[in-house]
Amino acid sequence: MPLDDRNKLNRIEELKGRLFSKNYQTKIEHRDSFTHSKQSDVPDDWGGGAKAALSSEDFFMKTSVFKNFFLFSIAFFTLTLLYASYVFFAGGNTVSNDNIDISVLGNTFTAGGEELSLIIGITNKNSSALDLADLVVEYPKTGEANLSDQTERLRESLGTIPAGAVRNENLKLTLFGEQGNVRPIKISLEYRVEGSNAIFVKEKLYEVTINSTPINLSVDAPTTISPNQNITLNIKTTLNATKAIPKVLLKLDYPAGFQFVSAKPAPTLGNNVWSLGDLPPGAENNVSVSGRMIDVSDGEEKTFHIWSGSQSSKDKSMIDVIFNSMSHTVAIKKPFIEAQLSINGVYQREYATDTRTPIRGEIRWVNNLDTKINDLSITAKILGNAVNRKTINGERGFYDSLKDIIIWDKNSINDFREVSPGDSGSVSFSVSALSLFSSGGVLISEPSISIEVSVSGRQQLEGYAPADLNNFESSLVRIISDVGLNAKGLHYSGPFKNSGPIPPKVEQETTYTIHWSLSNTANNISKAAVRAVLPRWMRFVGTTSPGSEDLNYNASTKEIIWNIGNIKRGTGITGPIKEVYFQVAFTPSLSQVGTIPVILNEAVLTGHDDFANVAVRVNKSPLRTGLDSDPGFPPDGGAVSE
Repeated sequence: MPLDDRNKLNRIEELKGRLFSKNYQTKIEHRDSFTHSKQSDVPDDWGGGAKAALSSEDFFMKTSVFKNFFLFSIAFFTLTLLYASYVFFAGGNTVSNDNIDISVLGNTFTAGGEELSLIIGITNKNSSALDLADLVVEYPKTGEANLSDQTERLRESLGTIPAGAVRNENLKLTLFGEQGNVRPIKISLEYRVEGSNAIFVKEKLYEVTINSTPINLSVDAPTTISPNQNITLNIKTTLNATKAIPKVLLKLDYPAGFQFVSAKPAPTLGNNVWSLGDLPPGAENNVSVSGRMIDVSDGEEKTFHIWSGSQSSKDKSMIDVIFNSMSHTVAIKKPFIEAQLSINGVYQREYATDTRTPIRGEIRWVNNLDTKINDLSITAKILGNAVNRKTINGERGFYDSLKDIIIWDKNSINDFREVSPGDSGSVSFSVSALSLFSSGGVLISEPSISIEVSVSGRQQLEGYAPADLNNFESSLVRIISDVGLNAKGLHYSGPFKNSGPIPPKVEQETTYTIHWSLSNTANNISKAAVRAVLPRWMRFVGTTSPGSEDLNYNASTKEIIWNIGNIKRGTGITGPIKEVYFQVAFTPSLSQVGTIPVILNEAVLTGHDDFANVAVRVNKSPLRTGLDSDPGFPPDGGAVSE
């Protein structure tokens, strides 16, 4: 073998030996152009000897990881054990609501309006104190059964309640409500704990039954009425408390469709509030309210709400603390025999007219049953201080002056013997009012005519005894007061000295005095005023008498207004006259020669009749230069001359 070949073979063998040596190190050339040293440990065999062949560096690295994990687990377990021990052994220092007891010592019943004494005990079973503790007690201020806006709140500061301590508080409450009602009392303990600003609350509900009310209420009223019928509620209040109660109010809430007519005693405020004043124990008061159910239908129910309690200091018409309340429900049912009374063609409970207008009444009836009615009878009782009994006329009926009734029955109307289902008809009558000021000098006060209608009949059902049927209807006719306005033109008389020629002459000024005076008979008149307008050729001078009267002149409209206010009943008849004088001036024009011009246009008196509840109006004719009312005025002194 050539020498070169033997050298190559030796180098190959040497390279093999180096490659398979486990301590072989070589330099590996990488793409990044860096030289990396690496020692390869190749095991001698593929058995378990590989584990033993691990380097000491790898062994210690892996041992460190497991050791750290093991130490962390030991630390975590130790901390968890310490926390559990703290909770177990030191947990008694925390505060729990379950370790707070609220106890109440007192009666579970009380009289409304009377003081109720309660002892409230607070027991702190916690191992920590309760700081800044407050006792809060809430209970209904009124007779309502729930804790709402009308709630009374009491707050007592208890300070700090040490661990294991008991704190008792004496409280006095006053509850209201109807007998048998249960009133809730909410008891709350508000507190803080050391190291926290949070407010914690422990609550307890205590219920007390009202065994009597401070004011008993009762109402006597029908439970069923017909549409457009009158209804009267008699309400009785009795103070049931052992102590006097000041400023007690009684208030009624009327249902829709109720028309207030009158009440005895009269309401203190509006038409539904009565001030009963300061009531001593056992005091009784009676209030009677009369009205009429209008615009209601068959089958409806209407409820009246009645309240009693102490008067509010802010609103005299409101109840501050409700002592008692009740309701009364009325069912609306169509009558068996319906009767409707109209006055001068108007169907209404109250009607107003003057003495000069005759009163004509009509009673329309109808059988609403599905059976016949026998012996139908209609009566109209006519009463009142303004009835002229001599003018009562019952058409087709009999007027019994001894009983003041008109009777229509089968004796005067044959059809009334038997009325079939759905049959209807009408009867009529007429009456006039008396003069409000009699010849004997007596003035009638609040003149009225009351008409009460009753309808009756008998219902015959097979196998049953005859049933009596009845229905009632009424109306009140109020007579309007006779208010008088008198207007006069004067020149030679009156409180002022007039000037100028009589008869008036062209382009020369003549002054006149106007005199207005009033009279009134039966009823008070309010909001009264007289108005009149001066013609364009007249001038308002400005002098008036008496100076206390409120008389004004509007230069832009040339209107003279006398603001009277109230005209008392009997003014100018049984009492002093109400009057005013004022002066006007007239300068005639050539176009007015030979005429008797107007010096004051029509005067109009307006006002309100407080009893008849209607507006009144009186017109007075214009005044001219011919002064017929002035005793010294010449017969030919009115026509304008040149």
